Amino acid sequence: MGDLSNQNDTQLLAAVARGDKSAFAELFGRYAVRVKAFIMRAGTSQEDADEIAQEVLVTVWRKAHQFDPAKAAASTWIFAIARNRRIDLIRRRTRPEPDPEDPLFQPDPEPTGAEVLTAQQVATRVRAGMERLTSDQREVLKAAFYDGLSHGEIAALFDLPLGTVKSRIRLAFRHLRAELGEDMADAFLDD
Repeated sequence: MGDLSNQNDTQLLAAVARGDKSAFAELFGRYAVRVKAFIMRAGTSQEDADEIAQEVLVTVWRKAHQFDPAKAAASTWIFAIARNRRIDLIRRRTRPEPDPEDPLFQPDPEPTGAEVLTAQQVATRVRAGMERLTSDQREVLKAAFYDGLSHGEIAALFDLPLGTVKSRIRLAFRHLRAELGEDMADAFLDD
């Protein structure tokens, strides 16, 4: 392209978007020091400002095709990238490191033998209670809790009015509560 010093920033960015390395070198010469100074004025260390300036100019090289001169001046676009990179750096540094001792990172304790036995007994009682429901109640209950269908989806699936689906589920809960006892039913059922 020859001497690029007489090209404006918008023209240089258009050439960079086409992969012109000499246009990028000219743009780099115009902005590397200015971007670094801009970042340092915002309170960033010299070392971090060097890193951010490099990242900004690499981004300019990679994303020059996204620059729209109708939306902003080339300098505004470049300095907006710099500001965003600085914010990203601050966020990375202020985010606390995860604590490996945090209970959220700990596996659930293995259930005791008594807990396993109790869960098996409850499951057996729930299955027996389900078998004693009418087939209509059992169908809607299985569709809701095993298949994860909404009441509306169940109504469409079985070609039933929505109120009928809700009534059957409510009746099934009532029968299971009576069968299992209030405490056990409350642990597994909710209206």
